Amino acid sequence: MSNKVQISLPEEDLDWIQLRQDLGPHVEIETTKEKLQRKIKENPLVPIGCLATTAALTMGLYNFRTGNRKMSQLMMRTRIAAQGFTVLALVVGVVMTYGEKK
Repeated sequence: MSNKVQISLPEEDLDWIQLRQDLGPHVEIETTKEKLQRKIKENPLVPIGCLATTAALTMGLYNFRTGNRKMSQLMMRTRIAAQGFTVLALVVGVVMTYGEKK
């Protein structure tokens, strides 16, 4: 003979089960590559800013190593500008995404 004890759970603990049943088998799982492609299409300025920042940093470090102080300083200032552009692009992208969902 088995003695089964029934435990009652609050309804909010089972919300995820209901959500999964509501969504059904139509939930598509997005791979990392697909997510990256989608994010780049949504806000293409961020990768451009990241590439510009990386290029300026690389050139600045190269010129620092070779002793070209003037160009090294210029590239470090360019890097700061590129980082600012990237942050601005991120903020604009977030605001635009928030505006679309609202």
